[in-house]
Amino acid sequence: MNRILLALALLLAGLSTLCAAETPPAAAPVVKNPAVKLVEPHLHIARSNISGHARIALTFDACMGQADERILSTLVRERIPATVFVTARWLKRNPAALAVFLQNPDLFELENHGENHIPAVDTPTLVYGIASAGSPQAVRQEVEGGAAAMLASGIPAPHWFRGSTAKYDLSAIGEIRALGYRIAGYSVNGDGGSLLGAAITEKRIASAKDGDVVISHINQPTHAAGEGVAKALVDLKARGTEFVRLDDVEDMGDDRTTE
Repeated sequence: MNRILLALALLLAGLSTLCAAETPPAAAPVVKNPAVKLVEPHLHIARSNISGHARIALTFDACMGQADERILSTLVRERIPATVFVTARWLKRNPAALAVFLQNPDLFELENHGENHIPAVDTPTLVYGIASAGSPQAVRQEVEGGAAAMLASGIPAPHWFRGSTAKYDLSAIGEIRALGYRIAGYSVNGDGGSLLGAAITEKRIASAKDGDVVISHINQPTHAAGEGVAKALVDLKARGTEFVRLDDVEDMGDDRTTE
């Protein structure tokens, strides 16, 4: 009898071990990064408050790629001033366009768009699928690397910054402001990141009102949006619009970007 009981005990122990081996281990808990609160600051300039004489600031991002001659030639031909935010990457590829900017200092104010077109967010996250800088040190490198490339290209020291995607977290805004920069938001998204068609881009920019800051792109010569930008500039000028650069007038930015 004792032998039988011992055999049953050994059998049950073996079955228990076998079941344990076949049971999959519990999945490790998925640790997610905490949600990052991003802001997309607005910026307005002082209005003219003159009927039929709206004052707007045109701002262009030169991220990567080539210069859009449709826009650049229109700005020069029509003598329309603008603020252009350039990256170090764009400067390397566009010496001819840079020469045009530098030859027309009465028209173009060149400002800092960063070194490598990385979103100025100091926590790891994705912004429109683009990996953020991810740390205060990386945000600083993005800002200061862009400025260094500008100085090396013969551009005066910048004092405005606009990061890739124009989105930031609040702590990064404080870090950029501590470096001495004002952060350029906007109030009218002219070309939807250069992804809109010509007609809707023209309509958006032409709808700009007194005190608006328009953002568009000057680095996508193959996109239809550039055609719409060029047409809208001519439309606005014909209506008596006063074009100014960001440094020409007082401004008001939210999220503590300019105060």
